[in-house]
Amino acid sequence: MTAIMEMRSITKTFPGVKALSNVNLSVAQGEIHAICGENGAGKSTLMKVLSGVYPHGSYDGDIHYEGDTVAFKGIADSEHRGIIIIHQELALVPLLSIAENIFLGNEITHGGVIDWPETYTRTRELLKKVGLSEAPTTPVGKLGVGKQQLVEIAKALSKKVKLLILDEPTASLQENDSQKLLDLMLELKSQGITSIIISHKLNEIRRVADTVTVLRDGATVSTMSTPISEERIIRDMVGRDMESRYPDRVPKIGKVLMEVEGWNVWHPEQAERQMIKNVSFNVRAGEVVGIAGLMGSGRTELAMSVFGKSYGQNISGQVKIEGQLVDTATVNRAIDAGLAYVTEDRKGLGLILEDPIIRNTTLSALQKVSTRSVLDRGAERQVAEEYRRALRIRTPGVFQQVMNLSGGNQQKVVLSKWLFTDPKVLILDEPTRGIDVGAKFEIYNIINELAAQGRGIVMISSEMPELLGMCDRIYVMNEGAFVGELTREDASQERIMSMIVRGDKHGGH
Repeated sequence: MTAIMEMRSITKTFPGVKALSNVNLSVAQGEIHAICGENGAGKSTLMKVLSGVYPHGSYDGDIHYEGDTVAFKGIADSEHRGIIIIHQELALVPLLSIAENIFLGNEITHGGVIDWPETYTRTRELLKKVGLSEAPTTPVGKLGVGKQQLVEIAKALSKKVKLLILDEPTASLQENDSQKLLDLMLELKSQGITSIIISHKLNEIRRVADTVTVLRDGATVSTMSTPISEERIIRDMVGRDMESRYPDRVPKIGKVLMEVEGWNVWHPEQAERQMIKNVSFNVRAGEVVGIAGLMGSGRTELAMSVFGKSYGQNISGQVKIEGQLVDTATVNRAIDAGLAYVTEDRKGLGLILEDPIIRNTTLSALQKVSTRSVLDRGAERQVAEEYRRALRIRTPGVFQQVMNLSGGNQQKVVLSKWLFTDPKVLILDEPTRGIDVGAKFEIYNIINELAAQGRGIVMISSEMPELLGMCDRIYVMNEGAFVGELTREDASQERIMSMIVRGDKHGGH
């Protein structure tokens, strides 16, 4: 097949870091080309070079597109040629309508005035192509993340896309929405549109991709045609065989550390809507307890409401730590009681991205590196260096801005922040979301080390194999209530889904 785009000997350097080193990429006309690699391998950087986010002159090497050597000075130049990138963090304006978002900066006008009837007609046509039936006037903020992704693709289609780049398009989607998005990619392929997909989900790559290119440490490792085994992709990504996705652990489970009894939570704005319904659970010292459930089942709402009542209103129920009733009514009191919560949204809620690693690490317990309310810079640096070494955070130094780290290393900084508070119980909400298999393995090792220290771990995950591979017990949640509990020996994907779908507390076969 003819190549629509070739990148030759692309090298990109940031202060102290060579992000790309002589990378070559060739994408055939009309194919779906997957790019895989660990966090920090250079995948997103390469696509930002291609789309003009990093303009010509800021990197070395050449880009050839549709037979021409191109030198994009910005994203408008690449879009003019039909190259559209959809970033992992969606670039939609929540308060504007679907139609306004689709044509933002590209308005349909006559005599300098927006032609709204034509805008709405075109919007309806585009929404039909991506399988949405919403009205063009619907505010984007009222849509779920899955539908927002489809609006982004409709926006790309409005710009007459020829080469569509999707950066982790299903990272925040539940199974149903992910399947719809993958189906749409195959449909666009049938219409002659070429796609590049960056994804950590190897099962999705095997389903839609024609070709897979693997990057490691900023360099091209391999380019292979599908079908291809997940094991081969993983080996190229991490540079070694991974006999097991989950590290071995012999649990040493002790006494009950935390008990939550009769927990009820109502929606923060809709006072009549109960989100958490009489939930009770416990976690023991040295135990990893999972909470399984579909998106919207109430897992995050439960975790946030327990941790300082960060979510909801009219909250009732009891929290006990080591048998003693504790007050978790505010975040500070929850921390003092021995709780820590690692949010699923590390970029929005877990970190201050503009700040360096050192500041983020000590943020939750500044009093521990202060004397008479004055920050001890030396002590702060010592703490940050200790956690950098202990959690193997890959960075030139602790003064590096967190925004410049890979997803896996950002997650380690979030863990550092909470470990510095010396918690008895850690609640981990989607601890490996958006990070690659190699970084996941490192996070799993950290979780196992924390359990071995006698801490209690509560792990929320949308990936059932992850729960089955890591947890000693699993609670199953549906519509704000616990519908079952399984031991490690009894748990399987089928039994968990049976409990969710049927409300079958025994996970009937």
